[in-house]
Amino acid sequence: MKGIKDKNNINWRSNVSALKYLPRFFGLVYEASPMLFVINVICRLLKSVIPISMLWVGKLIIDTIIEYQKTGVEDLTPLWIYVGIELALAVCSNLIGRAIDLTDGLLGDLYSNKSSVDLIVKSAKIELSQLEDATFYDKLERARRQTNNRVTLMSSVLGQVQDLITVGSLIAGLVFIYPVLLLILVVAIIPSFVNEIKFSSASYSLTRSWTTERRELDYLRYIGASDITAKEVKLFDLSGFLKDRFARLADQYYRANKSLAVRRAAWGSFFSLIGDAAYYSAYVTIIIKTVGGVLTVGELTFLAGSFQRIRNQLQAMFSRFTRITENALYLKDYFDFMDEEPPVAASASATLAGADIEEGFRLEHVSFQYPESDRYVLRDINFTLRAGEKLALVGENGAGKTTLVKLLLRMYRPTEGRILLDGRDIWSFSSEEYQSLFGVIFQDFVKYYFTARENIAIGQIDALEDQKRVEYAAEKSLADQVVETLPKGYDQPLGKRFHDGKELSGGQWQKVALARAYMKNAQVIVLDEPTSALDARAEFEAFERFAQLTEGRTAVLISHRFSTVRMADRILVLKDGGILELGSHEELLENNKLYAELFNYQAKGYQ
Repeated sequence: MKGIKDKNNINWRSNVSALKYLPRFFGLVYEASPMLFVINVICRLLKSVIPISMLWVGKLIIDTIIEYQKTGVEDLTPLWIYVGIELALAVCSNLIGRAIDLTDGLLGDLYSNKSSVDLIVKSAKIELSQLEDATFYDKLERARRQTNNRVTLMSSVLGQVQDLITVGSLIAGLVFIYPVLLLILVVAIIPSFVNEIKFSSASYSLTRSWTTERRELDYLRYIGASDITAKEVKLFDLSGFLKDRFARLADQYYRANKSLAVRRAAWGSFFSLIGDAAYYSAYVTIIIKTVGGVLTVGELTFLAGSFQRIRNQLQAMFSRFTRITENALYLKDYFDFMDEEPPVAASASATLAGADIEEGFRLEHVSFQYPESDRYVLRDINFTLRAGEKLALVGENGAGKTTLVKLLLRMYRPTEGRILLDGRDIWSFSSEEYQSLFGVIFQDFVKYYFTARENIAIGQIDALEDQKRVEYAAEKSLADQVVETLPKGYDQPLGKRFHDGKELSGGQWQKVALARAYMKNAQVIVLDEPTSALDARAEFEAFERFAQLTEGRTAVLISHRFSTVRMADRILVLKDGGILELGSHEELLENNKLYAELFNYQAKGYQ
C-alpha cells in the first residue's frame, strides 16, 4: 500500500512558505469583483468588534441589576438602554453575517469562473508534448481541481483577520481586568495548534502523492458509467473487471486516508482535553476571586465569557490557520501550472504578414522521439513540400505519418533538425499566426456535443454567425445531408450527453467534421484519413470536393486507401520512421517497392 511518506512529503515549513501565494490569490479575487470584495471586508471589520461590545454590555446589565437590588432604584431606564443596545448589536451581527455569507458565495462563483477561464486559456498555450507527459498532466489535474471551492480559502483568510481583531479586543479586556488568565490561555491553546500544523502537512502530502491514482479512479468511474463505453463494457462483460479494479484502488486510498484521520482525531482529542482542563482552571480562579470580592459578578460574567470565547476562537483560528496553509499548498499547484512556460519560448520575431506561401516547407534532418521514450518515431527526415503541392503520406501503422503531420503543425518540436517555411524556422512565428495557415481534420477528430452549426463552425469559430459560410461548408462536405435529417436542423444539439441531443453514425460525424476544413480559407489543408468512415459513394463524392478544396493550395493527405492517395502530386512512403520512397503514383509503381506492394495487396481485394 502506498504511504504518505514519499518524495511528495510536505513539512510545516512548506505550509508556511505557501502563504506567499495569498496576496496573488486575493489580487485575483479582487479582480473578480472589486465592489463585492470591499463590501465583504468592511462587513467583517464591523462584525469583529461586536463580540466584545456585547460581552461588555452584558457585564453592565448584570452589574446594574445587582446595583438596583441593593439600592432599590425604581428608574430602570439605564437598564433598558443597555438591553436595547445589546439587541441592536445582536440584530447587526445577524445582518452583517448574512451579508458576509452572500458576498462570500458571489465572490466564490466569480473567482471560480475567472480561474477556470484562465486555466482554459493557459492550457491552449501549453505544448502538446507537455500535456502528454504524465508528470505534467498530474500538475494540470491538481490545478484543475483548484478552480473550484477556493472561496473557502478566501473566507478562511478574511475570517482569520476578523477573528484576530475580535480576539485582540477580548484579550485587551481580559488583561485590563485580570491579566493572569493570559498565561492559562497559552497553555490551553498552543499544543492544539502544533498538532493541527503537523497533520495538515500530512494530509496534503497524502493527497498530492495520490494524484495519479485519483486520476485513475476518475477514469474508471467514467468508463464504467458512460454512453461512449457502454457497448464494449456490456459486450466484453467488463463491469466486474472495472468494479474490482476501482474497488481495489479506492480501498488502498481509503486505508491510507483512514490511518491519517484516526491518528489526527486521537491526538486532537488528547490536546482538547488539555484545553478543557486549562479553561476550567481559569474558571475556578475567576469564581474564587469573585467570591472573595476582588471581582464583581458582571466582571465574572465578562471574564468567563471572554476567556471561553478567546479559547474557542483561538482554537478555531489555529485550526483555520492549518487549513489556510494546507489550501495555500493546493493554491500553489494552480499557480505553478499557470506559471508554466513551454520548454523553449518562441521568439516570434518573424511574421507572415498575411502573405501567401511562396516556397513551401523544408524539413532538414528532422528526428523525433516522444517524451520519456528512447525510441525514435522519425529519424533524419529530409524533403520539401512545395507551395501548392498535394503530398500524400503512406506507410504501415506506426510508420510515423501522423507524428510527421503534428511536427509540421507545430504541435511538437523536433528532437533534432528543423522545419522551415519559406526559409524561416516555423518556431520563429507566433503560434496563432502560424497555425492560422492550416485547415486540419484528424482521423480521431473530436465529437463536440454542441449544435450542428457549432460543430461545423469550429473550423473557423469566429464565423459562427455566418450562416451562408456554414451552409457552404456543409454542402461541400456532404454534411448538409446529415443536417436535413435533424429535427432542429443546424440548431440541433449533437450527441446524447445533453438533453434533446441526437446521436450520429460514424459516417455522419465524419461528414460534419469534414465541413470544418471547408469553413477555413486555409493555405494548407491537412487531412488524416478523412473518409475512413464513409461508404464508397460518399467517399467518391467527398474526393471530388477535395479536389476543389485543395485547388491552388498546399495539401497533406494521410490515407490507407490508394484511390485517395492517387490524387496527390507526390507520395511519401514512410517505413520504420524513415523515408523509403518519394515520387508520383506512377513512379512508385515502377520502383516496385513497399508502395507497389501495398497497392497491389489492396487492388487484389477489389478483384
